[in-house]
Amino acid sequence: MIEIVNLQKRFGDNYVLRGIDLVINEGESLAIIGRSGCGKSVLLKHIVALLEPDDGYVKFEGKIVHQLEREELYEIRKRFGFLFQGSALFDSMTVEENVSLPLVENDLGFTKKEIKKIVSEKLELVGLPNTQNLKPAELSGGMKKRVGLARALVTNPDYILYDEPTTGLDPIMSDSIDELIKELNQKITITSIIVTHDMFSVKNVADKIAMIHEGKIYFTGTPNEVLESTDTVIQKFIQRTGF
Repeated sequence: MIEIVNLQKRFGDNYVLRGIDLVINEGESLAIIGRSGCGKSVLLKHIVALLEPDDGYVKFEGKIVHQLEREELYEIRKRFGFLFQGSALFDSMTVEENVSLPLVENDLGFTKKEIKKIVSEKLELVGLPNTQNLKPAELSGGMKKRVGLARALVTNPDYILYDEPTTGLDPIMSDSIDELIKELNQKITITSIIVTHDMFSVKNVADKIAMIHEGKIYFTGTPNEVLESTDTVIQKFIQRTGF
Protein backbone atom coordinates (compact mmCIF):
# COMPACT_ATOMS: atom_id res chain seq x y z
CA MET A 1 0.00 0.00 0.00
CA ILE A 2 1.11 3.55 -0.75
CA GLU A 3 -0.03 6.30 1.59
CA ILE A 4 0.43 9.95 0.63
CA VAL A 5 -0.05 12.43 3.46
CA ASN A 6 -0.18 16.25 3.19
CA LEU A 7 2.34 16.19 0.33
CA GLN A 8 3.51 19.67 -0.60
CA LYS A 9 5.91 20.85 -3.29
CA ARG A 10 6.76 24.19 -4.81
CA PHE A 11 9.25 25.35 -7.41
CA GLY A 12 10.26 28.91 -6.60
CA ASP A 13 7.04 30.86 -6.16
CA ASN A 14 4.96 28.20 -7.92
CA TYR A 15 3.09 26.07 -5.40
CA VAL A 16 2.31 22.86 -7.28
CA LEU A 17 1.21 20.43 -4.58
CA ARG A 18 -0.59 22.06 -1.67
CA GLY A 19 -1.38 19.09 0.55
CA ILE A 20 -2.07 15.85 -1.34
CA ASP A 21 -3.73 13.06 0.67
CA LEU A 22 -4.24 9.76 -1.13
CA VAL A 23 -4.16 6.01 -0.46
CA ILE A 24 -3.27 3.59 -3.27
CA ASN A 25 -4.17 -0.01 -2.50
CA GLU A 26 -2.48 -3.10 -3.90
CA GLY A 27 -3.96 -4.35 -7.14
CA GLU A 28 -5.66 -1.08 -8.04
CA SER A 29 -5.57 0.56 -11.43
CA LEU A 30 -5.60 4.22 -10.42
CA ALA A 31 -5.76 7.12 -12.86
CA ILE A 32 -4.55 10.51 -11.64
CA ILE A 33 -6.25 13.26 -13.64
CA GLY A 34 -6.33 17.05 -13.73
CA ARG A 35 -5.59 19.92 -16.05
CA SER A 36 -2.11 20.44 -17.50
CA GLY A 37 0.38 21.74 -14.95
CA CYS A 38 -1.66 20.67 -11.93
CA GLY A 39 1.14 18.46 -10.56
CA LYS A 40 0.24 14.96 -11.78
CA SER A 41 3.76 14.04 -12.92
CA VAL A 42 5.27 15.81 -9.91
CA LEU A 43 3.19 13.57 -7.65
CA LEU A 44 4.30 10.48 -9.56
CA LYS A 45 7.98 11.35 -9.09
CA HIS A 46 7.49 11.78 -5.34
CA ILE A 47 6.22 8.20 -5.06
CA VAL A 48 9.69 6.86 -5.93
CA ALA A 49 11.58 9.78 -4.35
CA LEU A 50 12.80 11.28 -7.61
CA LEU A 51 11.66 14.51 -5.95
CA GLU A 52 11.72 15.38 -2.23
CA PRO A 53 8.66 17.07 -0.70
CA ASP A 54 8.74 20.45 1.03
CA ASP A 55 6.31 19.01 3.56
CA GLY A 56 4.32 15.83 4.07
CA TYR A 57 5.46 12.42 2.88
CA VAL A 58 4.91 9.31 0.79
CA LYS A 59 4.84 6.12 2.84
CA PHE A 60 5.45 2.78 1.10
CA GLU A 61 4.62 -0.28 3.17
CA GLY A 62 5.12 1.71 6.35
CA LYS A 63 8.36 3.45 5.31
CA ILE A 64 8.64 7.16 4.45
CA VAL A 65 10.46 6.98 1.13
CA HIS A 66 12.31 10.30 1.06
CA GLN A 67 13.82 9.56 4.49
CA LEU A 68 15.33 6.21 3.51
CA GLU A 69 19.04 5.58 3.15
CA ARG A 70 20.20 5.20 -0.43
CA GLU A 71 20.55 1.39 -0.34
CA GLU A 72 17.07 0.86 1.07
CA LEU A 73 15.54 3.35 -1.36
CA TYR A 74 17.19 1.54 -4.27
CA GLU A 75 15.72 -1.76 -3.06
CA ILE A 76 12.24 -0.23 -2.98
CA ARG A 77 12.69 1.27 -6.44
CA LYS A 78 13.37 -2.21 -7.81
CA ARG A 79 9.73 -3.01 -7.05
CA PHE A 80 8.58 -0.22 -9.38
CA GLY A 81 8.50 0.03 -13.13
CA PHE A 82 8.30 3.51 -14.68
CA LEU A 83 7.03 4.28 -18.17
CA PHE A 84 8.27 7.80 -18.88
CA GLN A 85 6.24 10.25 -20.92
CA GLY A 86 8.68 10.31 -23.83
CA SER A 87 9.59 6.61 -23.47
CA ALA A 88 13.17 7.69 -22.58
CA LEU A 89 14.92 5.18 -24.83
CA PHE A 90 18.64 5.52 -25.54
CA ASP A 91 19.09 6.14 -29.27
CA SER A 92 22.53 4.53 -29.41
CA MET A 93 21.24 1.25 -27.92
CA THR A 94 19.27 -1.54 -29.53
CA VAL A 95 15.82 -2.50 -28.25
CA GLU A 96 17.38 -5.43 -26.39
CA GLU A 97 19.97 -3.20 -24.72
CA ASN A 98 17.31 -0.67 -23.71
CA VAL A 99 14.99 -3.28 -22.22
CA SER A 100 17.76 -5.15 -20.41
CA LEU A 101 19.21 -2.00 -18.83
CA PRO A 102 17.52 -2.36 -15.40
CA LEU A 103 18.75 -5.96 -15.13
CA VAL A 104 22.30 -5.02 -16.05
CA GLU A 105 22.55 -1.79 -14.03
CA ASN A 106 21.08 -3.36 -10.89
CA ASP A 107 23.37 -6.40 -11.24
CA LEU A 108 20.58 -8.85 -10.38
CA GLY A 109 22.78 -11.88 -11.00
CA PHE A 110 21.38 -13.05 -14.34
CA THR A 111 23.65 -14.54 -16.99
CA LYS A 112 23.71 -13.03 -20.49
CA LYS A 113 21.66 -15.97 -21.75
CA GLU A 114 19.05 -15.49 -19.01
CA ILE A 115 18.84 -11.75 -19.74
CA LYS A 116 18.25 -12.44 -23.42
CA LYS A 117 15.43 -14.85 -22.51
CA ILE A 118 13.79 -12.37 -20.11
CA VAL A 119 13.99 -9.54 -22.66
CA SER A 120 12.47 -11.79 -25.32
CA GLU A 121 9.59 -12.72 -22.98
CA LYS A 122 8.83 -9.09 -22.11
CA LEU A 123 8.90 -7.99 -25.74
CA GLU A 124 6.54 -10.84 -26.54
CA LEU A 125 4.28 -9.69 -23.70
CA VAL A 126 3.97 -6.18 -25.15
CA GLY A 127 3.42 -7.45 -28.69
CA LEU A 128 6.90 -6.79 -30.12
CA PRO A 129 8.54 -10.17 -30.75
CA ASN A 130 11.77 -10.32 -32.75
CA THR A 131 12.55 -6.60 -32.43
CA GLN A 132 15.64 -6.98 -30.23
CA ASN A 133 18.12 -5.73 -32.84
CA LEU A 134 16.21 -2.62 -33.92
CA LYS A 135 17.24 0.88 -32.87
CA PRO A 136 14.74 3.46 -31.52
CA ALA A 137 15.02 5.46 -34.77
CA GLU A 138 13.48 2.47 -36.56
CA LEU A 139 10.42 2.39 -34.30
CA SER A 140 7.09 4.19 -34.51
CA GLY A 141 5.85 6.24 -31.55
CA GLY A 142 3.60 3.42 -30.41
CA MET A 143 6.40 0.88 -30.68
CA LYS A 144 8.66 3.10 -28.56
CA LYS A 145 5.96 3.21 -25.87
CA ARG A 146 5.79 -0.59 -25.95
CA VAL A 147 9.55 -0.93 -25.66
CA GLY A 148 9.47 1.49 -22.72
CA LEU A 149 6.77 -0.65 -21.14
CA ALA A 150 8.80 -3.83 -21.71
CA ARG A 151 11.70 -2.16 -19.90
CA ALA A 152 9.36 -1.15 -17.04
CA LEU A 153 8.24 -4.77 -16.74
CA VAL A 154 11.63 -6.46 -17.06
CA THR A 155 12.28 -6.69 -13.29
CA ASN A 156 8.77 -8.08 -12.63
CA PRO A 157 7.73 -5.06 -10.52
CA ASP A 158 4.80 -4.95 -8.12
CA TYR A 159 3.90 -1.41 -9.23
CA ILE A 160 4.02 0.35 -12.58
CA LEU A 161 3.92 4.13 -12.90
CA TYR A 162 2.68 5.39 -16.27
CA ASP A 163 3.42 9.05 -17.08
CA GLU A 164 1.07 10.09 -19.91
CA PRO A 165 1.25 6.72 -21.72
CA THR A 166 -0.81 7.85 -24.74
CA THR A 167 0.59 11.36 -25.24
CA GLY A 168 1.59 12.04 -28.84
CA LEU A 169 -0.10 8.93 -30.23
CA ASP A 170 -2.93 8.80 -32.74
CA PRO A 171 -6.31 7.47 -31.53
CA ILE A 172 -5.78 3.97 -32.91
CA MET A 173 -2.36 3.60 -31.28
CA SER A 174 -3.70 5.13 -28.05
CA ASP A 175 -6.41 2.48 -27.95
CA SER A 176 -3.75 -0.17 -28.55
CA ILE A 177 -1.66 1.05 -25.58
CA ASP A 178 -4.81 1.18 -23.41
CA GLU A 179 -5.64 -2.41 -24.30
CA LEU A 180 -2.10 -3.46 -23.50
CA ILE A 181 -2.25 -1.82 -20.05
CA LYS A 182 -5.60 -3.49 -19.39
CA GLU A 183 -4.30 -6.89 -20.50
CA LEU A 184 -1.26 -6.57 -18.24
CA ASN A 185 -3.50 -5.78 -15.27
CA GLN A 186 -5.44 -8.97 -16.00
CA LYS A 187 -2.45 -11.22 -16.75
CA ILE A 188 -0.14 -10.28 -13.91
CA THR A 189 -0.67 -9.16 -10.32
CA ILE A 190 0.34 -5.53 -10.43
CA THR A 191 -0.70 -2.11 -9.17
CA SER A 192 -0.99 0.50 -11.92
CA ILE A 193 -0.80 4.26 -11.37
CA ILE A 194 -1.57 6.15 -14.55
CA VAL A 195 -1.04 9.90 -14.90
CA THR A 196 -3.01 11.17 -17.87
CA HIS A 197 -5.12 13.94 -19.32
CA ASP A 198 -6.64 11.49 -21.83
CA MET A 199 -10.09 10.78 -20.41
CA PHE A 200 -10.89 8.21 -23.08
CA SER A 201 -7.87 6.28 -21.82
CA VAL A 202 -9.12 6.61 -18.23
CA LYS A 203 -12.41 4.97 -19.14
CA ASN A 204 -10.54 2.05 -20.67
CA VAL A 205 -7.93 1.28 -18.03
CA ALA A 206 -8.86 2.71 -14.60
CA ASP A 207 -11.04 1.26 -11.88
CA LYS A 208 -10.44 4.31 -9.66
CA ILE A 209 -9.81 8.00 -10.36
CA ALA A 210 -8.11 10.68 -8.27
CA MET A 211 -8.54 14.23 -9.52
CA ILE A 212 -6.05 16.96 -8.60
CA HIS A 213 -7.43 20.50 -8.42
CA GLU A 214 -5.63 23.54 -6.98
CA GLY A 215 -2.86 21.35 -5.60
CA LYS A 216 -5.04 18.92 -3.65
CA ILE A 217 -7.02 15.75 -4.28
CA TYR A 218 -10.42 17.14 -5.14
CA PHE A 219 -12.23 13.89 -5.90
CA THR A 220 -11.74 10.13 -5.76
CA GLY A 221 -14.12 7.59 -7.22
CA THR A 222 -14.89 5.36 -10.18
CA PRO A 223 -15.12 6.56 -13.80
CA ASN A 224 -18.91 6.25 -13.58
CA GLU A 225 -18.98 8.38 -10.44
CA VAL A 226 -17.06 11.08 -12.32
CA LEU A 227 -19.60 10.99 -15.13
CA GLU A 228 -22.54 11.13 -12.73
CA SER A 229 -21.11 13.92 -10.56
CA THR A 230 -22.98 17.24 -10.52
CA ASP A 231 -20.00 19.10 -9.03
CA THR A 232 -19.24 22.25 -11.03
CA VAL A 233 -15.44 21.75 -11.13
CA ILE A 234 -15.80 18.14 -12.29
CA GLN A 235 -18.41 19.05 -14.88
CA LYS A 236 -16.15 21.76 -16.34
CA PHE A 237 -13.29 19.27 -16.54
CA ILE A 238 -15.54 16.74 -18.29
CA GLN A 239 -16.67 19.32 -20.83
CA ARG A 240 -13.10 20.45 -21.49
CA THR A 241 -11.82 16.90 -22.06
CA GLY A 242 -14.84 15.52 -23.88
CA PHE A 243 -15.23 12.76 -21.28
